[in-house]
Amino acid sequence: MTSGKIKVLIVDDSATVRQTLTSVLESDPNIKVIAVASDPFVAARKISEQVPDVIMLDVEMPRMDGITFLRKLMAQHPIPVVMCSSLVESGSQTLLQALEAGAVDIILKPNVGVAEHLAEAKIHICDSVKAAAKARLGALRSRQKTSSHEPEKKLSADVMLPPPRSHAMAKTTESVICIGASTGGTESLRVVLEMLPAATPGIVIVQHMPEKFTTSFAKRLNDLCEMEVKEAENGDAVLRGRVLIAPGNFHTLLVRSGARYHVEVREGPLVSRHRPSVDVLFRSAANAAGANAVGVIMTGMGDDGARGLGEMKQAGAFTIAQDEATSIVFGMPKEAIARGCVDRVVALPDIAREILRAVPAEPQSVRA
Repeated sequence: MTSGKIKVLIVDDSATVRQTLTSVLESDPNIKVIAVASDPFVAARKISEQVPDVIMLDVEMPRMDGITFLRKLMAQHPIPVVMCSSLVESGSQTLLQALEAGAVDIILKPNVGVAEHLAEAKIHICDSVKAAAKARLGALRSRQKTSSHEPEKKLSADVMLPPPRSHAMAKTTESVICIGASTGGTESLRVVLEMLPAATPGIVIVQHMPEKFTTSFAKRLNDLCEMEVKEAENGDAVLRGRVLIAPGNFHTLLVRSGARYHVEVREGPLVSRHRPSVDVLFRSAANAAGANAVGVIMTGMGDDGARGLGEMKQAGAFTIAQDEATSIVFGMPKEAIARGCVDRVVALPDIAREILRAVPAEPQSVRA
């Protein structure tokens, strides 16, 4: 095996899925599937023979389900895990539990019957594995792998909307907060949102997540937070006390109408290899809100959001990045910082307080 390749173990009871995922992953020259297993017991034996860098793990399997195996693995031998499942609405809560148990990311099994869907799934699957290989799981050994391989051309936000206007909108009394996150973001967003009071200005979030899972993700956050949290629908108003989560597989844009903001939820191509794309949201915020926006870029692999955050900053917005020590994957924030797009770099527990410092004062404080 070529030195430096990311070693992957696939655990799935379907021989067809194991074969398909092997083919998809090994289409990337930086990834090597070192073993496959039909259930967690076989997987444990494979791990004892050779420790993988990343495990792709199914949810529903014989003898032991994937969530139980994940919990045992995280307790005994932490290895980055990407959950891979064909479950949709009915199983989305289970997969959110997988993220809480320590899974780095969730992907849907590719639809092998539709070539174009498989091509897009291939990009996401390989990127998820690369991100997982770089993830910090507590005391897990540091990963230093890097890759310049890009199998598909990356489209910019230009395919969805034009660059920001040269004259930024003047400062007004109402602010809007835009947040972008990817790998590790589900739990990091919970930390931030739980600390924000109910009267916080409206928030729009892009979290890279598959279609069907953002609904349950939003509902879970709504149960935990003082602010109302919901999956964004086309035309939803951006209101003080409300958080809108971009739905999986759709771009979400901020739009201004008079003195009010709302969102547009659109179809479109992958932008910066993602849909929804943080770059699309951030560019729309630069156009619609100018100096009245706050941009926050958090943990995640790649550079989605870096260019858009720079456009927000140029339009007068205040910009924040999560620091390296508290990021599961320090990719997106690192790129934004390197480009000079960030006003403040702060640890995860301090992001909520920094947001509130940047918006018009309210007679409330960050939750303890």
